[in-house]
Amino acid sequence: MKRYEPPAGWTVQAYRFALDPSDAQVLGLRRNTGAARFAYNHMLRRVSAVKAQRAAEASYGVAEADLTPWQGWSLPDLRRTWNEIKQWVAPWWAECSKEAFNTGLANLSAALGNWQASRTGTRKGRRMGWPRAKKKNGRRSARFTTGAIRVDPSYRHVMLPRLGRIRTHESTRKLARRVRAGTATILSATVTETAGRWFCSFQVAVQRTVGRRPAHAPKAGRVVGVDAGIKHLAVLSTGEMVPNPAPFKAALRKLGKAQRRAARRIGPYDPEARRKRTASNRWQRAQDAVARLHATVSAVRADSWHQLTTRLAQQFTTVVVEDLHVAGMVRNRRLARSLTDAAPATLRRHLGYKTGWYGSTLYVADRWYPSSKTCSACKTVKPKLSLAERMFHCTACGLSLDRDVNAARNLAALVRHVDLELLGDAKTGRGAYVRPVRPAPAGGAAGREASRPVHPVNVARQRTTANHESRLLTER
Repeated sequence: MKRYEPPAGWTVQAYRFALDPSDAQVLGLRRNTGAARFAYNHMLRRVSAVKAQRAAEASYGVAEADLTPWQGWSLPDLRRTWNEIKQWVAPWWAECSKEAFNTGLANLSAALGNWQASRTGTRKGRRMGWPRAKKKNGRRSARFTTGAIRVDPSYRHVMLPRLGRIRTHESTRKLARRVRAGTATILSATVTETAGRWFCSFQVAVQRTVGRRPAHAPKAGRVVGVDAGIKHLAVLSTGEMVPNPAPFKAALRKLGKAQRRAARRIGPYDPEARRKRTASNRWQRAQDAVARLHATVSAVRADSWHQLTTRLAQQFTTVVVEDLHVAGMVRNRRLARSLTDAAPATLRRHLGYKTGWYGSTLYVADRWYPSSKTCSACKTVKPKLSLAERMFHCTACGLSLDRDVNAARNLAALVRHVDLELLGDAKTGRGAYVRPVRPAPAGGAAGREASRPVHPVNVARQRTTANHESRLLTER
């Protein structure tokens, strides 16, 4: 399906509100999210059965033209088949919104498309397996794209198809005022259940003036380097160290106690008889308590990153971050828990769209750039720097400072000779040549570059630069 492209001057963002539904509305929400799960599982079984049948027929030597007709998995094909069979497989279909079934079919089409792309090598990352059926006690979600979708003028209710007017736990004033002024258009609404709480997320096309900064966020500087870490959430080239709340570490004791309590309850599986059984109500309540703790951890982590990235995008013209290989870093079992608790990849993901909102530019440094090993004063690169060395000591110029601050300063210095074109455009330095600072020739009009102090450049770096220049000339 063709992806929605907002018009010029508009951008797509989300507004998420917690809901306070009544008991009857909770049943309606569960009915529609369950319908999405049913449609997904039924059509997945149908596609799997056709796939297995065709493979069996081909193994017996049946000609291609005589094989069982293939079940297409594009959204129109799945929707066409579902409309033909829904009155027999789901005679209760009229009690739910058609958008609920469409949610399950769209998710299945995307899952099968990703599997095919991974199988043919057009999708990056780890190879994906065949999609699995959704469990009854899994995450509940349904998306509405047509019908009565709006926010109430009272700022405390939302209107959803077949569900009616649902009260929100918080005010919807920000979105309602934009819609009333004509600077926002609601595209869709998605209801989800997280740890026993229901949420409604509106996908909204918002008219936004790119480059306009809020009055409460004056520009603090032109360039800032950001080094994501574990002990600190981030260290800025200005010397500021943003503390890491480490929400998972803070909740470990409560989580351990809640999970031990859940392990003592009668769950849905009997290990002695090796078969399924009906779980007790106490087991379900214990599972809900664990889920609430995980939801709190996730909310604290997300709030910390949102506050930091919004401030960086608003106050600085250019933000420089590293291209971290987080999937490889978490293989270190000593750092895996702390890394996942800090979620350093969130920094680049949030800045990727927030810099475009506030007229800043994101520059992504090369993954192999030695920001921690390079001296920010004389640019000498250390051959080795262990993780235990938290202070950077330069043997060439005698500089001594925190290694994270040194790395952040090196990142900030990267953009002095990089041409940044579009606002919010993420530039990557992988494989790129960053020109070292050289003194301006005598009598030459070098501008501001001539007034900057020039530090000696490492001999090894000069040799690498010369080799890179010669290779570029050869390729041309």
